[in-house]
Amino acid sequence: MHLTHLIIDDFFNDPIAIRNQALSMKYPPRPERAIYPGRNAEGSLPLPGVERLISQIVQEPLQPKTNLSHCVPRIAMSDDLAKTSVHIDICHWSAIVYLSLDEHCQGGTHFFRHKKTGWDMAPAFPGVAEAAGYENAGEALDSILAEDESDLSKWEKTMTIPMKFNRLVLFRGYMWHDAGKAFGTTPETGRLILPMFFGNTQTG
Repeated sequence: MHLTHLIIDDFFNDPIAIRNQALSMKYPPRPERAIYPGRNAEGSLPLPGVERLISQIVQEPLQPKTNLSHCVPRIAMSDDLAKTSVHIDICHWSAIVYLSLDEHCQGGTHFFRHKKTGWDMAPAFPGVAEAAGYENAGEALDSILAEDESDLSKWEKTMTIPMKFNRLVLFRGYMWHDAGKAFGTTPETGRLILPMFFGNTQTG
């Protein structure tokens, strides 16, 4: 059995308080090399016990990936553009909590299948890349992203998880996905999310 996606609604007990905390933070300009749409907050939100909770949900020993934007709120408005589209997250589990109010929500998180290889995830398991003619998983990933990440004609959308206020979307970081639609003209009406990234304490 291999769990790949999980959706939990009404995730936070007091989501308005979390949303207000996120909106009160400063959002400096996006770094030149960043690939995500919008802007990250200048720091992370303190969420004591969230790693333990997610570990219990997926029944795996997890720890935060502090080299990623773990628990750092992100705002993307309609005039924000990302440099890339389809991608993976270098972690064992990714999580997104949607903090946009329902009356503002648009789109959601999209998942894809790579048409050329037929893969709905990066070659995360031994032998998959080699069976498709690549030297190794790293070479496969580099090749696919270099050639196809921004060309949606090379991908088949397999699923959209719709945005909903206080919905947690939990998925394997190696699933091909994109951030969905940015919207709104102010932080209060824009795409506000809280991303989280976890590694497995036993496998990384």
